[in-house]
Amino acid sequence: MSAAAIALHGLGKRFGRTHALADVTFDVPPRTLFGLLGANGAGKTTLFSLVAGFLRPTRGRVEVLGTDVAHVSELRGRLSILPQDALFQANVPVLEQLIFFSQLVGRTRQEAEREAFRALELVGLAESAKKNARVLSHGMSKRLGIAQAFLGTPEVILLDEPTAGLDPVNAKAIRELIVRLKTSATLVISSHDLDEIQEMCSHVAILDHGKLVECGEVAALTEAGRKVRMGFPRAMTETELAAVRAVPGVSTVAADPSEAALYLIDLAPTERGPQEIVAAIVQALLATGLVPRSVSEGASLEARFLELTRPTR
Repeated sequence: MSAAAIALHGLGKRFGRTHALADVTFDVPPRTLFGLLGANGAGKTTLFSLVAGFLRPTRGRVEVLGTDVAHVSELRGRLSILPQDALFQANVPVLEQLIFFSQLVGRTRQEAEREAFRALELVGLAESAKKNARVLSHGMSKRLGIAQAFLGTPEVILLDEPTAGLDPVNAKAIRELIVRLKTSATLVISSHDLDEIQEMCSHVAILDHGKLVECGEVAALTEAGRKVRMGFPRAMTETELAAVRAVPGVSTVAADPSEAALYLIDLAPTERGPQEIVAAIVQALLATGLVPRSVSEGASLEARFLELTRPTR
């Protein structure tokens, strides 16, 4: 039995001659927010479908909470999923739909109604309980899907593209909701928004054309603690770059290839802590008249992703 919340062992899935996944092996640590990244066609949704037991692997196996998902019925109530394009019955009140889903795991009508109300309150939809799903906005529908995924006390929750198609305001609200709802469960989130994953997740796996190309802690992949990202309204001049390089504790300064006017600053091993060095950098730049627009720890996950998935020529 694996100690991991999810364990993939040599997982492969083929559709005819197409290899959607090939020999994918990694563990999802328990009680983590785990990000799954990959371009369209990388195999993310196929992997989710295999973990949820919707599909059978061509080779290898998946264990969730130590149970082979070939016996997924044994995980009833412990494993939950929000598919990418989750749909609800248009002309049925959302409360009744959540009650139905809750009864599927063995609750009585009274228990299911109580749990459905609780889930709607969690996502801020209590006032919409009697509304039909067709009148909900796209953002509200996403919230409803999350309410369904969080019904009961699932130990593993899969969220496939939970912010896809949302405007920035609603996407931010959904991210904050997910972080707030996370308690003792393990959450696996797929997304095309790499900044979103870097902000939310402690661990990440990157797929490329059905193969695993990287897996580990986000802090390690972005070298958090050793790198600082600084964004500016414009590119730095040579005088400004020299001022940063002259700060004790700064090792190298380089433009981030993922975005203009964004710089990666490597910190050398020193008795000065990262915060003290960053403060000194800001002071040095203020003396030149340049004010940073943003400061964050770690390199860009996007830059690492592009490095790993860049097409070979």
